[in-house]
Amino acid sequence: MSHPPRRRLRRVAAPAAAVTLLAGTLLVSQALPASADQVQVGAGSYTTTQPAGTLGPSNLNDQPVSPKVTEDFDKPAATNDWWSSLIFQRYPDNPYGENLYAHPLSFKAGSDGLEIGYTPNHQLVGNGLKYEYSHSPDLTLGISGLNAPSAKVADYSDWTVTADLSDASRSLRATIGQGLPFTYADITGGPARVEFSAAPTVWHESGSTIGATVNGKHYALFAPSGVTWSGSGSVFTADLGQQGYVSVAALPETTDLDDYAEYAYSFVTGSTLSYDYDPEAASLTSRYEVTTEAREGSTEGTLIALYPHQWKETSDSLLDLEYASPRGTMRVVAGDHFTTELPTQGILPSLPTVDSADHQRLRTLIDEELNADDPWKEATDTYWTGKALGRLAQLVPIADSIGYSAGRDGLLDLLENKMEDWLTADGNGDNAQFYYSSEWSTLIGYPSSFGADRELNDHDFHYGYFVTAAATIARYDRAWISDDQWGSMVKTILKDANNPDRDDERFPWMRAFSPYAGHGWASGHAGFAAGNNQESSSEAMHFAASTALLGSLTGDDELRDLGVYMHTTQASAMSRYWQDSDGDSFPADFDHDVVGMVWGDGGDYRIWWDGQDEEHYGINYLPITAGSLYLGYDTEHAGAMYDSLVAKLGRDPEVWREIHWAQLAMSDPEAALSKFEAQWQSYEPESGSSKAHTYQWVSTLADVGTVDTSVTADTPHYAVFSKDGTRTHAAFNAGTEPITVAFSDGQTLTVQPGHLATGEGSSGPGPDPEPSPEPSPDPGDPGDPGNVGDGTLHLGEGKLSTTPGSAAAGLTIPSAGGANHDGAPANPVVFEIEDLTGTRASGTTQFSLPVDSGASVGNAVQARVSYDLTGDGTFDRVETYRYFATNDLPGWETYAQSQGIASSTGTLGDLNGGTVRLELWSALGAHSSEVRINAPDGAQATLRIPFRD
Repeated sequence: MSHPPRRRLRRVAAPAAAVTLLAGTLLVSQALPASADQVQVGAGSYTTTQPAGTLGPSNLNDQPVSPKVTEDFDKPAATNDWWSSLIFQRYPDNPYGENLYAHPLSFKAGSDGLEIGYTPNHQLVGNGLKYEYSHSPDLTLGISGLNAPSAKVADYSDWTVTADLSDASRSLRATIGQGLPFTYADITGGPARVEFSAAPTVWHESGSTIGATVNGKHYALFAPSGVTWSGSGSVFTADLGQQGYVSVAALPETTDLDDYAEYAYSFVTGSTLSYDYDPEAASLTSRYEVTTEAREGSTEGTLIALYPHQWKETSDSLLDLEYASPRGTMRVVAGDHFTTELPTQGILPSLPTVDSADHQRLRTLIDEELNADDPWKEATDTYWTGKALGRLAQLVPIADSIGYSAGRDGLLDLLENKMEDWLTADGNGDNAQFYYSSEWSTLIGYPSSFGADRELNDHDFHYGYFVTAAATIARYDRAWISDDQWGSMVKTILKDANNPDRDDERFPWMRAFSPYAGHGWASGHAGFAAGNNQESSSEAMHFAASTALLGSLTGDDELRDLGVYMHTTQASAMSRYWQDSDGDSFPADFDHDVVGMVWGDGGDYRIWWDGQDEEHYGINYLPITAGSLYLGYDTEHAGAMYDSLVAKLGRDPEVWREIHWAQLAMSDPEAALSKFEAQWQSYEPESGSSKAHTYQWVSTLADVGTVDTSVTADTPHYAVFSKDGTRTHAAFNAGTEPITVAFSDGQTLTVQPGHLATGEGSSGPGPDPEPSPEPSPDPGDPGDPGNVGDGTLHLGEGKLSTTPGSAAAGLTIPSAGGANHDGAPANPVVFEIEDLTGTRASGTTQFSLPVDSGASVGNAVQARVSYDLTGDGTFDRVETYRYFATNDLPGWETYAQSQGIASSTGTLGDLNGGTVRLELWSALGAHSSEVRINAPDGAQATLRIPFRD
C-alpha cells in the first residue's frame, strides 16, 4: 500500500474509502467563479486579458508585435525554432528576419528574394571563444522585379518552413528545412531569377538544369522540363510560364549532379517526427519522414542530410555524400524517411537515501530550508520561483526516505500553496498568474523574467520547475494532481512549452524542442545574426524528465512518452554538441572542451552573463536531479569534463561548487563526498540547490557507485549503479498497483505504488541475481572467522538461520484486532539469530517474505529489523518498514524492503558476536495472516543483511 494520500488541509490520513469524497468536497470549495476573461481549468484558471502594466510579445522598442503570417496561414503560431525570426519581428526596421541556419544550408530573406548559402569552413571569433559557420550568401533566389515589403510564414511543419516573399504582383513561396540540401520555390508573376554573389563557373548547362560553382561551392538550378535558363554575368533567369516552380540544390561535388537531378522535382511539402517508446525493450525508435510531391515524373522522396546524433544511431543506408555543419559532418540518405534507435536509460524521481548517510544531519539540513525566514529567497517571477520550487521539491523524497514525515508534509504544504497561487488567475498584474495570448498561442506567467513575456524565451526552462513541483506533490497526493483539481492547469502550462498533441489548437506542437536538431532553442524570436541559441541544455533536460514523471504519475502515456523521447534524444545530442563527447563535433582548433551555448551557426564557450569558468560548465549541469544521471552515462567522459574544468581553473571549483561535486560524483563519487564533507558547513549553495540534496546525492553515489548503462529495465523509471563488482538496481513505481520490474541482467524488483525500490546484484556478465561473496580481511576481532556467509538468513519457527529449512510451513501472524498498529509492534512474531560475526558491506537490508491473508480483506503485515552489533542486549540499529497490504486472493504475495523504511534509528558497523532480530505483526485488519517459513526452495522467506564473512 502506498503512503496514504495527504491533503494540505488535513493532517490525519483519511481512510482509503474517504479519499474520493474528500476530493469532491475540495473541488467544490476550491473552484472559482470564472469571469469573462478567465478560463477555468479544473481548480485552477488562467486569464485571457493581459495583466495591466505588463508586456507581451514585443519588438526591441517594447511595442506589441503580431505573428508575421500570410492570410491563408491556419496553424498556432510556432516560436522558438531555427526559423522563428520569420514569424516574430524583433527589430522594427527589419521585416525580413535574420539569418536562418537549416544545415547544411543557410538562408536570409530580403526584398528581392531568398539568399542561399553553404559554409563548409568555420572561423574563430571573440578571441577564440566562439567557432562559427556564418551565413555567407552564394546566390539569391527570387523573381525578376520582386520587391517584397516583408517576409511572412505561409506554413510550417516539424522541421520545415515555407516563407512567403510577395509584392503586389509577384509571389515567391520557398520551402526550406533542416537536413535538406534543396530549396523548393513556387513562383508566380514573373520569371525565376537567380543572382550569384560572384561570377560563377558554369560547368553544366543543359536546358532546364544549370550546374555552377561560386565561392568554391557547387550548386544546381532546376527549372521545369522544357524551360531554359538564360544567363548574363552572375544572373540567370527562367521564364516558367504556367509551370511556376524551381529547385536549387547544393552539391558536395560537381560529379554528384545526377544524384540530385533524380530528386529535383520531388518537392518536400512537409516533415513529421513520430516516435515509439517501448518500455519492455527499453528502446526509443524515432522516424523522421518527409512528404513529397512530384512536380514532374514519378520520383518520391528526396536526399536528406543527417546530423551526427542521427546518422550514428541509424541502420539506414548512408550514401557517399557529406556536408560540413556546426555539429560535425552530415551524412546523406535517400528516400522519404530514416529512423534512429536509442536505448532508454530510465528517469528516476529521486535517488535512494543510503544507511551510511547521516540521517540526522539530513534532517537538520532539511529544516534549514523548511524553517528559513523566506524559503523562496524573495523569488517573485516564473524563473526564480521555479528554481525555488525545484529546490524544495528535491527535499520531499529525502525527508520521506529518512522517516521525517513532518518535514515531508511541511515541504509539500509550501509547494502546494505556492503552486495553487500561480495556478489561479486573479486579474491583478502584481500577483502570480498565467495569461493566455490567443494571437501568439502561448501561456505567459507573470511576473516574468529573462524575456519569457516579451520575447517568448525559455518557457521550458521556467515551466519545467513547476512540472517538477507538481510531479513531487503527485507522488504523495494523487487527488491534488487529478484533472478536476490542479492537474489540468499543470498540463496546460506544460503543453505551452512542449505540446505532444497535434490536434490541440491552443499551442503549437513542441514549441521549445526542435526534433531534427535533437534539442531545444531558447529564443522565441531568434533575432540574432548567429541564428537561434540554446544555453542551458540541462534545464531543457530537466523539463523532459519532469514531463515523463508527471505523465506516469497521472497515467498519461502521451506525456510520459514525450518526456522519454525528449530526454533520450537530447541526452544523445547534448553530450556531442555541448561537450564534444565523440571528439568530432568541435573544430580541431577550438581550444575549449565545452560550449556554454549552441548557436545556429556554431558554438560559444561564453554564456549570457560575464560568468566564471565554473558557470560556463555548470550552466549545462544544473539543476541536479535524479533526471541528471544522463551526465554520467559515460563515466570516463564525465571524469574528463571535471578534470577539464580543474585544469582550466588551476584549482578545484569554487563557484557553484556543489553543482560540480554532483557532476564529479558521476565518475568519482568518493572524491565528491570527501569534498562535500570538507566544506559543507561553509559553502553557499547555488540558488536552485541545497546542502541536504547535495549531501544525499554524493553520499548515495559514494555508496552505490556510478551509472551502469549496460543494464536496462522494462519501466520508464529506473537506474542501475555499479561499484566494486556489485550492481544496485533502483526502480520507481508511478502507478497505483504493485509492479515487478525486470532488469536485463536477470534481476527483478517488486515495487509498491509511489515507492522507490532498490536491490543488489552482481555486475558480471549475464543474469546473476546473487552477488558474489566478498572475503573480509577482518570480520571481527583479530582471528575471528565470519559466519554470515553472503548475508542471507532464512526464516524458521522463531529463528533465523544461515541455511534454509527442509519442509515449508505457514506460520500465523496474529490479527491486529481491528486496531491500527502501524509502526508499533503488537503481539509480533519474532525471528532471531545470535552470535553473528561479519564485516559491514555496501547496500542495505533486504527481505523477501511470502505472506498471505487468505480471503480476508483490509489486512496489512509490517516488519521491523533490529541489529545488536556486539550482542550486549542493546540494539544499535532499528529499521521499521512500511506495512504491506495483502489482497484477498489465494496464494503467497511477496513483502519486500521496497515498501520503504517508515522509520530508522542508529547506524550500522561490523557484527562481532551480534544479534539480528526480525519482527512481523499485523499493522491493520481483523484477521490473521501467514508467513511461509522453513522453505527449502521456491518461495523462500529470506532476510538479507548487509554483512559478509
